[in-house]
Amino acid sequence: MTSTEATGRYLVLLEDNATIIGSRELTRIAGIRCASTADAAGASPAEMFGAADGVVLHELGVALVTAGPDQVTALQQAVGQSGPIAAFEQERTVFAIGEPAAADGEFTWGLQAVRADRSAPTGQGVRVAVLDTGLDVQHPDFAGRDIVTGTFVPGQFHDGHGHGTHVTGTSCGPRTSQAGPGYGIASQASIYSGKVLGDDGSGSDSGILSGIQWAIANGCSVVSMSLGAPTQPGQPFSDAFERVAQRAMQRGTLIIAASGNESQRSAGVVAPVGHPANCPSIMAVGAVDSQLQVADFSSGTVDQIGQVDVVGPGVDVYSSWPGPERYRKLSGTSMATPHVSGVAALYAQQFQVRSWDLWARLSATARRLPLLSTDVGSGVVQAP
Repeated sequence: MTSTEATGRYLVLLEDNATIIGSRELTRIAGIRCASTADAAGASPAEMFGAADGVVLHELGVALVTAGPDQVTALQQAVGQSGPIAAFEQERTVFAIGEPAAADGEFTWGLQAVRADRSAPTGQGVRVAVLDTGLDVQHPDFAGRDIVTGTFVPGQFHDGHGHGTHVTGTSCGPRTSQAGPGYGIASQASIYSGKVLGDDGSGSDSGILSGIQWAIANGCSVVSMSLGAPTQPGQPFSDAFERVAQRAMQRGTLIIAASGNESQRSAGVVAPVGHPANCPSIMAVGAVDSQLQVADFSSGTVDQIGQVDVVGPGVDVYSSWPGPERYRKLSGTSMATPHVSGVAALYAQQFQVRSWDLWARLSATARRLPLLSTDVGSGVVQAP
């Protein structure tokens, strides 16, 4: 990941069930006119921005706005004044978390490490949303699969990067492949591929939130996000993303996100969990290698803000890739995250659990490691 970048726009978190009055208050306080996704079925928030100063993501209770200095001051002063505005913060630029790495056997080492190669459930009947750079729907390994696509990047519809196809392959690709090792965990789950990152691998908070709203509206049990932005020690987590994660849990959707690749453990540097994985209600995933040692780049728990909850295989992970290449190995907490998301889908199918119950099963059944919990949380997730 690169350093944190602001987009020049702002996120306004509205109190629970206050989207309508909150929209009116934005106009009254700061003269900001907002369109609402509740009134524009099928239109993306990016498209709606052209006719308004802001967009209210109705299901999430979050507004994305443009604001001048005086408007910013007015909105900051409105926070905590017993009105509908709960929090106000800058929108960030987020990035795909993963780097190219330098086949295994019948199954990838990652599937073996999480015991997916021996698991009976396949994720059938479970909807998994992968919010990333998209998916190569023409890839032969996804032929005949139940796939729904959505884009939240203006003018872009396909995976012109590759990262999204790779992580989707790990979470929901095939367990058997004629071209190489089986690499997918929830091989019969319904795939909801949301393009929230552009072909350059970057996106914004608003795109991520739009994707989360889409996933919730479509009844997805799991949202997998191999993306984020770096944070500094002591930097607060996003109030908007935390409240959104809580609201998602109330609707039955567990959000799982990559902890980040900012550490250089070989040089004694451990970076804090990145945004938005550092939110308490988002499951943060760190990475281990094939020896079940913490990956050198894997961000960890460094203070009271943000912690690693579980880990997954994240070094030299083989999975699908767009175009004629078809397969590639990558390393990153991006690669660890879909291992956890795929396993989550298996538990959701076998035990019919969602939200916090699903989180609890993932944590309780994880393989404990003789390593610091600040680095690996509960351990390596294990398939049922």
